[in-house]
Amino acid sequence: MKRLHIELTPDIRRVVCLSFGTENRDAVLRIYKSVIALSPEDVQHTYENLNQEFLSRHINFLSMLKRTFQKIQKYLPIEYKLSETRQLLIASYFLKEYSVEAAALFNPSMIVHPNQDDPNRVKILMSLRATGEGHISSIEFVEGYIGKNGEVELLDRGLRCVLPQVTMAGVQKSIVEFDADTPLSEQVIFPLSEDESNGIEDVRFVRFEDNGKSKFYGTFTAYDGHNIKSKLISTPDFKKFTISSMAGSAVNDKGMALFPKKINNKYAMISRQDGENIRIMYSDDLLFWENSKVLQAPEFPWQFGKLGNCGSPIEVEEGWILLVHGVGPLRKYVMGAYLLDKINPEKIIARTKNYVLSAKGKEREGYVPNVVYSCGGICSNDILYIPFAISDISSGIVTINVKELIDSMDN
Repeated sequence: MKRLHIELTPDIRRVVCLSFGTENRDAVLRIYKSVIALSPEDVQHTYENLNQEFLSRHINFLSMLKRTFQKIQKYLPIEYKLSETRQLLIASYFLKEYSVEAAALFNPSMIVHPNQDDPNRVKILMSLRATGEGHISSIEFVEGYIGKNGEVELLDRGLRCVLPQVTMAGVQKSIVEFDADTPLSEQVIFPLSEDESNGIEDVRFVRFEDNGKSKFYGTFTAYDGHNIKSKLISTPDFKKFTISSMAGSAVNDKGMALFPKKINNKYAMISRQDGENIRIMYSDDLLFWENSKVLQAPEFPWQFGKLGNCGSPIEVEEGWILLVHGVGPLRKYVMGAYLLDKINPEKIIARTKNYVLSAKGKEREGYVPNVVYSCGGICSNDILYIPFAISDISSGIVTINVKELIDSMDN
């Protein structure tokens, strides 16, 4: 593995605006009484200061205030009469800034970008798990390029963060959409439904090809603070996203990763239902998975604690490369790889007897020490590009030649 001189670190300045406490009737009435007691001059002065401080930090700030007031106005006295300025001022007490990656920026996946705009370079798109206050995780994106000589350049993310418009929000299905002119680096997909309330974790995006058409799917773990649930996010263009719950007896653990195309006319998924073994399963329905079978049990010391995937299988000439993570002594996470048969991926052709990537030096220090982890990479010009998390706090990228990796495997 060759480490690139790239590290994506959390930036506490990237904030979104969230509503809170809008169902607290007593708080709404208390703030209402306080604001209506202010003189017109004090209302105007306070409101102007509010805009001066926050208007430039958030797109559609006034719309956020108006939407928040709509949430709380049901608790106001029937006879209330308020100027728009007083309405928006009351609403401001039920909004807060949230630093989406104040704690960590990790567990990345990488795909070939859906919009290629440079014939001399391959454009790439990375998703990242951003974690902020309360350890709540959301999805962010970073764009970049792979140059002719294999060098990787990531584009500046900037500071602005934008939440999507919500078309539908529910446990079984949610739909969100960003404006066409919103850069991907500004987009933040924050938890919407109750089962996601404590985070959208470890999304594994993959470009899925079917009958000459492409669509992008990502499997992720929804967490409500007590229970986990596997969900699927889909998008044709990374502007409109549909988030759906998955069902079936085989959907009961973290780390599901979809093959980038059907296998024998069925969807195929790598998973781990029992918390220990890598499994494989098939379905006619993307959202329903009923049966699975063990593909590989822990075999080597670096896997004895747990064995799981590091993203969707990557198709190469020799077969499917499946990147895996293993948990060894002292809960040290390392990465290895398997080569699966292209026609029958239940057949393992070869595997790395030893792990190929582990935390070194300063990489060992972080929120969760001694961890390397990936949610998926790509192959370009016979080179694997693998983004990886560094001790659950930041992210880097490593590369390895496909042939060299396969040559290092044991049958």
